[in-house]
Amino acid sequence: EVQLVESGGGLVQAGGSLRLSCAASGFTLDDYGLGWFRQAPGKEREGLSCIYNVANNTYYADSVKGRFTISRDNAKKTVYLQMNSLKPEDTAVYYCATFLGPCDEGSDYSIRWTTVGRYDYWGQGTQVTVSS
Repeated sequence: EVQLVESGGGLVQAGGSLRLSCAASGFTLDDYGLGWFRQAPGKEREGLSCIYNVANNTYYADSVKGRFTISRDNAKKTVYLQMNSLKPEDTAVYYCATFLGPCDEGSDYSIRWTTVGRYDYWGQGTQVTVSS
């Protein structure tokens, strides 16, 4: 059974940092793209970052570029999201998700890494709250 379990969320002051982890089980990470999303109350789920198992196949949303860093450890079957310079508007539930294949930023919406429907498996989410 495929499972993704997020951890590392919590309450932090603006300007602070958190590192989220997503532990995978039930499949081998090597051939899978791994993404992080977030969803704030009343808002759509937003794609933040995606990473595949090939150099330079990593993408970030403009809203987090330069502040967040995605990484993966295939041996530990874990993907991370290092979040620095956090802002109150980063407050949301953060999710990791996965699909078979590389992250894609092309014109085909159905397979773009930011498309929620692209992903086959999702974690339960972890709450991140940034106070001002």
